[in-house]
Amino acid sequence: MTKVTSKRRAPSRMIPRGTALSIRWWQAAKGIPSVTSSEHGRPPPIRVVIAEDQEVVRRGAALLISMEPDMEVVGQARDGVEAVELARLLLPDVVLMDLHMPVKGGVAATREITQELPGTQILVLTTLDDDETVFEAVRAGAQAYLLKDAAEDELLETVRALCRGESRLTPQIARKVMDQFRRFAQAASETPPPPTESRSSRPATGFESDTLTDKEEKVLQHIAGGMSNRQIANALSLAEGTVKNYVSRIMEKLHANTRTELAIMSHRHARPLVNK
Repeated sequence: MTKVTSKRRAPSRMIPRGTALSIRWWQAAKGIPSVTSSEHGRPPPIRVVIAEDQEVVRRGAALLISMEPDMEVVGQARDGVEAVELARLLLPDVVLMDLHMPVKGGVAATREITQELPGTQILVLTTLDDDETVFEAVRAGAQAYLLKDAAEDELLETVRALCRGESRLTPQIARKVMDQFRRFAQAASETPPPPTESRSSRPATGFESDTLTDKEEKVLQHIAGGMSNRQIANALSLAEGTVKNYVSRIMEKLHANTRTELAIMSHRHARPLVNK
């Protein structure tokens, strides 16, 4: 009687646990095709990278996001160095960024990512809410700032809002930003105007609103009012893509990294909104 032996398949190499590898990247390396939603007539999902040193929190956020039909987790990082490497490799739409991480902190990672990848939005998700940390993250380029006690729906909607060109702040952080606006306004009212001098002799201050066109001035005022690109487009009878281009030019001219930073600068150097 012939003995039939079954050939055992060699075990495929698993993705190492705890490393910042993307499933999509692993599939590409193995030659496994990945089908996106756009191939079925739907918009492609929002691509998210999660940077969090606590494994339980990281996996929980990944599970929550992966359950949404319009989102996918393409990578997970344990520290700021891995977050920057993954962002460069995967070009995600959104990075969920913890601030207190080993090797490289979230603020430094945020600064690198926003400088190199302007199309990637940073959503800070942290327990830190002191003034210094909040404004360091904003200056570094974070477009949204939530605390880890935020509701699940708030986190998911913030991810979607960032992809629509909006900024979001948890209520406690929004209060800090408003307080900062008031401090700027008070300091500006108490500071006497400088002597009149020619524009060519003025040192660069980081805010030279006379370099903006009238249309850019109005877009900036609407940004300071908390309006999204779509709302600005409706208010000014422009296409949303045109508004995005205006915002990019304003940020370049004023050396700002985020809409929140633009809003702070606008309130500090407030001008009346001109309707033309």
